[in-house]
Amino acid sequence: MGHEHSLREFKAYREKMNEKILERGNLQIKRFFNLDTQAYSDGVLSRKTKELMGLVASLVLRCDDCVTYHIIQCVEQKVSDGEFFEAFNVGLIVGGSIVIPHLRGAVEMLEECRRKEGQT
Repeated sequence: MGHEHSLREFKAYREKMNEKILERGNLQIKRFFNLDTQAYSDGVLSRKTKELMGLVASLVLRCDDCVTYHIIQCVEQKVSDGEFFEAFNVGLIVGGSIVIPHLRGAVEMLEECRRKEGQT
């Protein structure tokens, strides 16, 4: 996102650091990580819908790492480009023009995910 790291680097760093955090054994941190994971499980709302909600919230909160994570999850949930851009629009409307730089990065990451998808 003006990206300081590529998709592959993002995934590797996230996995490595989460492992370091969780291996310390802090029960409250483990519980929080588990709550976060469970929040996106299928329920009354589908996982796909919840990931799109997470993407919009991440855009509004201007967290590029979170945007990247939710784009990856949305791609895995077969979110179409049309669905992405409607979600991007909601994030832009809610967050205002300050979201635009993060929107640029989101589209860049989506393009990288789509290129990777085409290779598999």
